[in-house]
Amino acid sequence: MEPVRHLEQLINAAKSKGKKKLAVAYGQDPHTIEAVGRAVKEGIVDAYLTGDKESIKKVAAEHNVDPSTLNIINVPDEKKAIAESVHMVRSGEADILMKGLCSSANYMRGILNKEKGLLPPKEVLSHITVVEVPTYPKLLLLSDVAVIIKPTLEQKVKIVKYCIKVAHSLGIELPKIAMLSAVEKVNPKMPSTLDCALISKMNQRGQIKGAIIDGPLALDLAVSMESVSIKKVKSEVAGDADALIFPCIESANAVYKALVHLAKGRLAAVVTGATAPCVLTSRADTDESKFLSIALAALNA
Repeated sequence: MEPVRHLEQLINAAKSKGKKKLAVAYGQDPHTIEAVGRAVKEGIVDAYLTGDKESIKKVAAEHNVDPSTLNIINVPDEKKAIAESVHMVRSGEADILMKGLCSSANYMRGILNKEKGLLPPKEVLSHITVVEVPTYPKLLLLSDVAVIIKPTLEQKVKIVKYCIKVAHSLGIELPKIAMLSAVEKVNPKMPSTLDCALISKMNQRGQIKGAIIDGPLALDLAVSMESVSIKKVKSEVAGDADALIFPCIESANAVYKALVHLAKGRLAAVVTGATAPCVLTSRADTDESKFLSIALAALNA
């Protein structure tokens, strides 16, 4: 498979995996219905929407989505609708879970439910965003921008492994992963630099396979060959990163939103670590982002 270098290529890549079944929790908002309708029309998924049936049909018709193309399960209560969608994925009736109009907190509680949820023992949920910006020659994977607030070393190892898996699904055989901090030298007063160095060494010793990992690297060194030349840093990753692993959610979320709102970035995103890919999009995300996120999840299902 040729590497996916633009988000539009996700569509055909997802189709090549065969049609998946998508369970949408409380799928009553226009952007979600438009995105799901497009994914159904493109032949990427068959969609099962839980929620108030009449509301879903009304919103679909108002936004040029044929309600008859959607499998609507009438569960008007938000929490019960989430539980039903999660159950569909847990039981194997669906391959992907997606958040609709429900709150993120309730959606995450459904996934994390110890008895009826989707998180295997010893795993963690992590959010991976795939961003396309006009100023960078290929897609960039960012993690974690939305779920883990301050990842521990153990959690960062999990995040890296999830990123490698998603990169492989995009046809990137040996992704270059930059472990980010504010500087490129290990500084005991800056704990994130120690984590970066440890994970890089784990990769060198074969404890983390399927990627080339280096760090600590400052953001400019991860993506700018000019910065690499000026600072004379020797690294297989520097200036050509495929993935950026951040030290905390504040830095990750700020960069992610800056790329989208200031650099005209487009994005797709998926929550990893569960037994199936989960789509967790922001209320501010467009129907296009939600659609591309469905395609990314289908590629990883």
